[in-house]
Amino acid sequence: MNCSKAINFVFYVLFILLVASCSSRKTPAPVVEVQGAIPLSKKIKNSIKATQYIVKKGETLYSIAWRSGIDVRDIAKLNNIHSPYHIYPGQKLDLVNQLVTSVKKPLQKGKGNIDNVKVVKKPIAQKKNQAYGGFVDKKSNDVNQKVRKWKWPTEGKVITYFSSTQQISKGINIAGRRGQPVLSTADGIVVYAGDALTGYGKLIIVKHNEDYLSAYAHNDLILVKEQQTVKAGDKIAKMGSTDADKVMLHFEVRFRGKSVDPMKYLSKK
Repeated sequence: MNCSKAINFVFYVLFILLVASCSSRKTPAPVVEVQGAIPLSKKIKNSIKATQYIVKKGETLYSIAWRSGIDVRDIAKLNNIHSPYHIYPGQKLDLVNQLVTSVKKPLQKGKGNIDNVKVVKKPIAQKKNQAYGGFVDKKSNDVNQKVRKWKWPTEGKVITYFSSTQQISKGINIAGRRGQPVLSTADGIVVYAGDALTGYGKLIIVKHNEDYLSAYAHNDLILVKEQQTVKAGDKIAKMGSTDADKVMLHFEVRFRGKSVDPMKYLSKK
């Protein structure tokens, strides 16, 4: 076998091995949803389902409440955290209030009594129009108690709509161009501005009153700081594609910690 035939034979063998390895692949490729380039499995892991949580660097009480789907007032009251709700890395937070009660239950004759421990989840009472933890914050009083009108957070076509059944479709996606203005949908206070939430990229969360929050994700540039007061229509960011596979704005609205359809609040175009 001459040199040229030997080289061709080697390439042929390598080609056969490559095809065989591809065809025998058993692990499916990561599922990627239109909201971003992060695999679906990682986005779901980003949510908090535990009853306790350890604070990580860059997080705020609002970002933790956002991930867990719990009203921030409940977490603050449960952990005795007062305004302005400072938390620190390594801090352990209770997310669910659990009462452990001991119930004595009689058994058959000769076996005596034993204590059966029963765990009961008790909802935390909420007092409307009060600051978290009972501590009055001046900035909280500056926020309108009622949102009279919701402005569109940016211009563009809605490419993904809200779904109450899909965990990663808790808002709407609006297509646009890089650097396009992102606006606050209503008056409020910036309670989170950063990139610590996987799948959201550079994210802004605005508190509008004691019940409503809004979020603006995948920004290229954040133009506001935490605790900054904003008015409806104020430019708070520039549209981008951080943690996404295309330039767009992911916009969410939360009512008492729960996701709601933003289209029910935004005026019809």
